[in-house]
Amino acid sequence: MCGIIAAASNRNVGKLLVQGLHKMEYRGYDSAGIALHQNKQIAHLRTLGKVKLLEDKMIQEKPKSKLGIAHTRWATHGEPSEENAHPHQSKDRVYIVHNGIIENYIELKDYLKTEGYSFTSQTDSELIAHMLDFFLSKGNSIIDSMYLTKEKLDGAYAIAVVDKEDNSNIVLARNKSPLLIGIGTDEFLAASDPLAIGQLTNEFIFLEDGDVAQISAEGFTIYDSNKKEASREITKIDISDQAISKGKFKHFMEKEIYEQPQAILNTIDGRVGGDDVLDNIFGLGSSDIFKNVKRIQVVACGTSLHAGRVAANWFSSISELPTQIDYASEYRYRNPHVDEDSLLITISQSGETADTLAALRYAKEKNYLSTLTICNVPTSSLARESDYSIFTNAGPEIGVASTKAFTTQLAALMLLALSLAKSRNMNPKLRTRVITAMRSLPDTIEETLKIKDTILEIAPEIANKDNALFLGRGIFYPIAKEGALKLKEISYIHAEAYPAGELKHGPLALIDENMPVIALAPESEIAEKLVSNLEEVKARGGTLYVFSDPSISMDLKSGKLINMPKCDFLLTPIIYTIPLQILSYEVALLRGTDIDQPRNLAKSVTVE
Repeated sequence: MCGIIAAASNRNVGKLLVQGLHKMEYRGYDSAGIALHQNKQIAHLRTLGKVKLLEDKMIQEKPKSKLGIAHTRWATHGEPSEENAHPHQSKDRVYIVHNGIIENYIELKDYLKTEGYSFTSQTDSELIAHMLDFFLSKGNSIIDSMYLTKEKLDGAYAIAVVDKEDNSNIVLARNKSPLLIGIGTDEFLAASDPLAIGQLTNEFIFLEDGDVAQISAEGFTIYDSNKKEASREITKIDISDQAISKGKFKHFMEKEIYEQPQAILNTIDGRVGGDDVLDNIFGLGSSDIFKNVKRIQVVACGTSLHAGRVAANWFSSISELPTQIDYASEYRYRNPHVDEDSLLITISQSGETADTLAALRYAKEKNYLSTLTICNVPTSSLARESDYSIFTNAGPEIGVASTKAFTTQLAALMLLALSLAKSRNMNPKLRTRVITAMRSLPDTIEETLKIKDTILEIAPEIANKDNALFLGRGIFYPIAKEGALKLKEISYIHAEAYPAGELKHGPLALIDENMPVIALAPESEIAEKLVSNLEEVKARGGTLYVFSDPSISMDLKSGKLINMPKCDFLLTPIIYTIPLQILSYEVALLRGTDIDQPRNLAKSVTVE
């Protein structure tokens, strides 16, 4: 899986296809390739590594074409290699690019071998090219061949196809993996991500599961799962170059850390009024539905799951609702019991996270009161398939390691906690207190970003270590987990997080002078116990780096006490996230890792 772009135009498309691949580099990938139709032959170029290597190959060979497909691959089947890179081809006629996973690929591969097809890659994707060629060889049209192929495929896929015998059309198919058509000027485009073609058009058509489409320089046709011609809504999205450029920053991640004051303001803007949250900000009728909610189920993955764990505390303390949290990848496999009047909440930056989307579809067969999603992409599958939604309005996040997407998810989840409380006539004074604090949150984040100078002092002490331990209590344990995740994602230092009270139940054995311990110590009713936990670390020679409220006093033998700005306690998880992001970034910078595109990771995980 990773990035697809295709173009049918009245001009040469090679350069724009490569530029589109560059726009999708943030998603993470290991190889790249392109197939360009040249009258009676296909120019087929693939490289292991960065898109720049493919671009260099293009400059050297100078292929010209008005019809082509291109792809960046993130390995799911088969190691990263040129042979496993897309596009894949069959008998020098059919060339395909594919995102997703074909679950029955072994069975189909064995069948195709009996039909005389040989495989040059270790991927599940190559069989799609062979299957299409098989049906074309029986006299079927390319559209009919795609439908016949679809009938054989189990799993998720977005597919774009070039047929050497057709120099005008590209065929597309979608099932559980994002794919869209872009309406250009004298050209039509396709991509798995609107960013890839956002510089060429602001008009997009999002294909639906089961759709097959055909694009040419003159137009497009979409057919639904029943092979009937279908009409799909045109969506306008303006993607500015500024949003997808680094500007004055070294990396997108650095830029996105410093965009958080504005991003949080965008999340809040238009959703609070006076001293309370506004009604129906999650969709028409949502406030009435919230009156009946008795229990909450959250499903998410990675960073989004950490946001859900923080929110569970808010749902309990503000909305007085019990909450169950599940990894989206595990939720379907535990035969979950659904209590009466439960609200299902999915959280995803992209809105296309495959495990989370699968969990939503599974839950729709259960007796949930309603479904609600929190994501950053209004046109995403989660947004379209959930009953209610709120968009974080964070703007494009290019760095694979999430920063502003996480903090804006937290802000949106706080709005949800307040909305649930308001609909159920609970805690009006507390709601007013939180709204007042949320209004000043962007300024508090600006103040927090100034801690960078202090973090620059401690980053070298952590950069030369192989392990790190993060500690937090209560609502700060998920923030400690998020801090550990950020450090391991981009610096490749092994890091884990524990509730501070669990230290003496095992992790204390790891503490020595080579184990930096990063702790979160905000002022709260648990601060005194947390300080006691940290004393246990200090007594065993551990180096402590404590982010704390100025009221907390500690005499550290080694390490540093870093004072944080004052903030309403319920919102401190957002504030205490910021220095952990900066710390991870600065440590990774010292270690010379690929910060925006860390190894083995992808921005949007669209396979299960």
